[in-house]
Amino acid sequence: MDLAGALLISMPALGDPRFEKSVILICAHSDEGAMGLIVNKPSQELDFAGLLEHLEISAAPEGRDIRVHFGGPVEMGRGFVLHSADYRAVGGTMEVAGGYAMTATLDILQELAQGGGPRDALLALGYAGWGPGQLEAEIARNDWLTTEPPPGLIFAADDAGKWSAALKAMGIDPLVLSPAAGRA
Repeated sequence: MDLAGALLISMPALGDPRFEKSVILICAHSDEGAMGLIVNKPSQELDFAGLLEHLEISAAPEGRDIRVHFGGPVEMGRGFVLHSADYRAVGGTMEVAGGYAMTATLDILQELAQGGGPRDALLALGYAGWGPGQLEAEIARNDWLTTEPPPGLIFAADDAGKWSAALKAMGIDPLVLSPAAGRA
């Protein structure tokens, strides 16, 4: 099972408040583990202008303002720009299945600050990571639903509505989900 490019949608019974109503794009998945970015939890402490100031990157008047998200609890001091595949940094961009890409170098921040860079982008601080077999076990335990990202969902402005929108795209009414997991 290769889940790269798939969405994980947290179930109510997951029990970890860091992942409550989370929507995660899986960026890499192999026998060695998985890595993904939460795409629906905006940072409450930091905005893009503040991050640029902290990194001493000057913004042009035509510079872009992308949203900063809590990407997950691992390496929260590290930033990842999830973006459309129309941008590549030499040696610093990883392709993500489904037409996405991820860049973790300063040059993309500099380009965005000057008004360039990819068509669509969001910045995630930290990431969600799983060791070998861990994600598969969590899925088997009914902690997560998996699906293909609905068009437009990843970079949609309505972060608060992404969890419900992802479920509705699967034909699931969020109101009927039970906080208790089980198997028939």
